[in-house]
Amino acid sequence: MPSNFPAYLGLALLVVIAPGPDFAVVMKNCLMYGRRPGTLTSFGVVASLLVQGAAAALGVAALVVRSAVAFNVLKIVGALYLGYLGVLALRAAFARRGAAGDGPDGAGAPAAGTPDGRGASGDGSDPAVTRRLRVRAFRQGFLSNITNPKVLAFYFSMLPQFVNGRAAVLPQVALMAAVHAFFALVWLLILVAVLGRLRDVLRRPRIRRALEGLTGVALIGLGVRLITTPQ
Repeated sequence: MPSNFPAYLGLALLVVIAPGPDFAVVMKNCLMYGRRPGTLTSFGVVASLLVQGAAAALGVAALVVRSAVAFNVLKIVGALYLGYLGVLALRAAFARRGAAGDGPDGAGAPAAGTPDGRGASGDGSDPAVTRRLRVRAFRQGFLSNITNPKVLAFYFSMLPQFVNGRAAVLPQVALMAAVHAFFALVWLLILVAVLGRLRDVLRRPRIRRALEGLTGVALIGLGVRLITTPQ
């Protein structure tokens, strides 16, 4: 068992609930495509955390964090990807604004990437399109997290502080990484559930446009912040 494990649990929880790229990407996909893609985006984030947790346990994280080239390449790729996702959200917001009021009830344009505006839930959508959207949602969650060097930096800098020197290191690091991934999954699924509960409110054209626009700006801002992060 890691030393001072309760303190680590508190730290991991604080890290998870702090708004960041994972939060923004899950929210974007919930708003643009619906609850199920938001859930799959959460699974993508957690899959990436498990991969990076395994890397930390095997010592790969230390190599990446200590290598200026690897760290900077990962940082630049992650920043560009967040910017790309932000642009997608802004495009959806502006497209919805341009088409607002076209329908008899002012429902506006369908969500970007969906043929009928019903999201990726599979209700009335082409099955092939629905599958592509689900794969895309998972991939976006995975890539937004795996290209964020702050995750590896967290594992490299914080986990050793809780390692019990009288026990095997590998199981302890694996346990702490798994706990972090579990907390992230629970937190992101709570976010998806809340957004699902507020679906009727969030589907109002003006509110949806505003949230998509804010999410897009937030993603671009997070990308800028990431690229300026020192090693």
